[in-house]
Amino acid sequence: MKTGIIRYSAGNVYSVAMALERLGESYQVSDDPEVLQACDRIIFPGVGEAVTALKDLDMKGLTKFIKSYNRPFLGICLGMQILCRDTEENNARGLGIFNPKVRKFRGDLKIPHMGWNTLHNMDSLLFSGIPEGSSVYFVHSYYAELSEQSSSWCNYGKDFSASLEKGNYYGVQFHPEKSGETGSKILKNFLEKT
Repeated sequence: MKTGIIRYSAGNVYSVAMALERLGESYQVSDDPEVLQACDRIIFPGVGEAVTALKDLDMKGLTKFIKSYNRPFLGICLGMQILCRDTEENNARGLGIFNPKVRKFRGDLKIPHMGWNTLHNMDSLLFSGIPEGSSVYFVHSYYAELSEQSSSWCNYGKDFSASLEKGNYYGVQFHPEKSGETGSKILKNFLEKT
């Protein structure tokens, strides 16, 4: 069993790769759809700007690959936001796998939302064995609205989707690779239970 990590113009690939190494998981980092198609599951990390990332995905033929992949697929942070239908970040059109619109935090909040925060209503196999109210690490200025696809939520000025789920697609707004033992357990659940 091998996990593919999508390499594109958004960062964070190295942190995810190191987290998988700590779990003893074999992985392949690639931006080639044919190489990734041979993997048993995919992780789609991301730190960066949506429009640049979406253009890079299109140029590499990864948009079509992502939309047609039928095995377990996990989007992290920007990776999850790109899977949503659209984003206020430069009014970009997302891939439409998840329904929520991605909006920018507004008001008197310090942006980005950065640091540890609490998960609520954790309803996903990703959270198997993890206590309700566990904390994970966030770094983001945009958030996915709550929807029927929300599998957990968090509050920063308002409630937002901390994770999303639809079929074989999973998304987390937080960074499991930076979330200590809880994050490692979430990644392990993805690797073992999907």
